[in-house]
Amino acid sequence: MTDVAALAAGLGTALHAAGLPVGPDRCERLARAVTVMNARSIPELRACALATLVSDPGQMVTFERVFALLFGGPNPFKDLPLPTAPPVQRPEEDTSPPAARPSSDYDGRLDGMRVTDARSAAPPASPDEPSDDAPAVHRVASAAERLRGRDFAQLSAAELRELVVLMREMSLAVPPRRTRRYRRARDGKRPDLRGTLRQARRSGGEAIRLSRRAPRVRPRRLVVLCDISGSMESYARALLMLLYCLHGGQVRGGQNRPEVFSFATRLTRLTPALAASSPDTMLAKAGEAAPDWSGGTRIGAAIKEFNDRYGARGLARGAVVLIISDGWETGEPALLGEQMARLSRIAYRIVWANPRTQSPRYRPEVGGMAAAWPYCDAVVSAHSLDALADLLSALRAR
Repeated sequence: MTDVAALAAGLGTALHAAGLPVGPDRCERLARAVTVMNARSIPELRACALATLVSDPGQMVTFERVFALLFGGPNPFKDLPLPTAPPVQRPEEDTSPPAARPSSDYDGRLDGMRVTDARSAAPPASPDEPSDDAPAVHRVASAAERLRGRDFAQLSAAELRELVVLMREMSLAVPPRRTRRYRRARDGKRPDLRGTLRQARRSGGEAIRLSRRAPRVRPRRLVVLCDISGSMESYARALLMLLYCLHGGQVRGGQNRPEVFSFATRLTRLTPALAASSPDTMLAKAGEAAPDWSGGTRIGAAIKEFNDRYGARGLARGAVVLIISDGWETGEPALLGEQMARLSRIAYRIVWANPRTQSPRYRPEVGGMAAAWPYCDAVVSAHSLDALADLLSALRAR
């Protein structure tokens, strides 16, 4: 089965490398178009890509060249020069057979990303075998898929943006909580007197059926405390992008946007930044709001400020608290342990995301992590895209 997200990310990366203004938002639109149109062939994929990735007639030359390189389809602009891609140095002699040479002037490569010509990658089918264009989709080299297992600290800003499409496919669910309000329910255990009298009016005042009600259930609040010190900068950017992809922009379906705070040498509320129009804008607004970005680390003092100003006043009461930090504490570890104990008494669940725990030899024996460990309900690494599944499972657990 074709991975639509990986396909869209691979094609978008190739077009972006060739000079077209294709970003994660257009890749997402392409993935949705392929899913809605149920595209099963190369011509159908080309139609979806034209509708979502090309915004100007002047971009058609570059689009057709890149698409022909990736899928081996017909190129109506093969005699025209490609205006934005740099030329590739060719060897003086090419002794390979003509059938193995790519049909483009770019030798099957696009800014370091190896692309296979579909017409030369597989042997020609026999006349008796049915022709099917769908397998060519599987031959796309998806850069986003190759980045799944890499550490966030090893990714550049451009490579991190390529993961946005895959992050949008994830789902975040937190445990529910009972509210003080009730709703009408046939299987409710509490009688609804008003509803019963309202129905009795339809039967001449006789209460024929007894109405019942049950407590309303809502998702718990998610509170995120993110370490933005120098050692956590790359991981902070990645996990803030994950929160944006899951709950950012316009909140849908009555979901509650998480409360996000950053800390290094001070505590800063970043929740308004999640309403930005794109992940890059969100990160820019977060950087402007937090003047201590890439500074030192004072975890205990930051959690104390959160408890005093927000947590004890109700923001963390019954909430799922996610702390993103590597545990490097420049202050007193005793203060961190005291404030973690205070936070654990009002929070429903505390999850700590520490990228250092990816090593099997890691032991929380000294420092701030040793003081905070006894009060954590779960500790995960969350150091790569594949490791985010453990993080989402820990937040969902009851």
